[in-house]
Amino acid sequence: MRKTQLSLLLSAIAAISASTFSGQTLAADSSDPIKLVLNDWTGELLSTRIMGEALKREGIKVDYVQADAMAQFQGLQTGDLDVVMEVWATTQRDVFEKALKTGKVENLGESGMKAREEWWYPEYMKEKCPGLPDWKALKEPECVKAFSTADTAPKGRYLGAPVTWGGFDEERVAALGLDFEVIHAGTDAALFAELDSAYARKAPILLWIYAPHWAPSVYKGEFVEFPPYTPPCYEEKKYDCGKPFGPIWKAAWSGVKDKWPKAHAAISKFQMPTDEMNALIVKVDRDKQPLEDVAAKWLDENEARWKAWFQ
Repeated sequence: MRKTQLSLLLSAIAAISASTFSGQTLAADSSDPIKLVLNDWTGELLSTRIMGEALKREGIKVDYVQADAMAQFQGLQTGDLDVVMEVWATTQRDVFEKALKTGKVENLGESGMKAREEWWYPEYMKEKCPGLPDWKALKEPECVKAFSTADTAPKGRYLGAPVTWGGFDEERVAALGLDFEVIHAGTDAALFAELDSAYARKAPILLWIYAPHWAPSVYKGEFVEFPPYTPPCYEEKKYDCGKPFGPIWKAAWSGVKDKWPKAHAAISKFQMPTDEMNALIVKVDRDKQPLEDVAAKWLDENEARWKAWFQ
């Protein structure tokens, strides 16, 4: 009898140990919906929708919450927001690093996409400003005139992103002594609608372009080559350099790993190559396919890939 009891006890211990040290250690996810942040550019909306719908297909409840690209980090710290699928090293690095230092926000790793955000011009503008892509060309009077418009003359016009994106463009103009006025687009859609219009007319335009995005692959043009970014350029608030390049990370409230362990593990494994995301963005922004349909089709066609995020 004692031998039987001992055998049962040892079997129970072995089962617990196997469960603990095998891959099946994750507790059940909370029945509360996990809050995924929606920003205001197509690539981020696609990343979020693909991840969110994959979570739903695995039985995890999801709420989509609209949030400002900079202010969202405060929401992550308080737990009012749970997950951000795209944090860009180009413009969000500083605020992200500050949030990480609080211990209330976690970096869930790189997404597989690389970010670039910078001033961009169509190739046809080099005829009027032949010194490009060197930023010093923008200091020449003929180049300033080439990029000026009725609302900025005699200054050149630079079309910046929505104010909420940050980017220090006004500071860069002042630091480098550029005779340009920064005009901010109201929305992401307005920014690229103006590019479409200008390109069709071969009208002057100098604007903020980011990648992953459809624009650099659809239109011929170049990024302005500013002095290379270095951390002191931003840390010392000089801003006499270009924007930083770097990865696109995923971020979460630090409580996600305990409250939704399965979701936390899956989001950490999410990967999307830049070229693949560019193609999806084209379907939404150029082909005018509903974003939700594009995300759903990707999930249907790539089930083995996203299923692996949950293993």
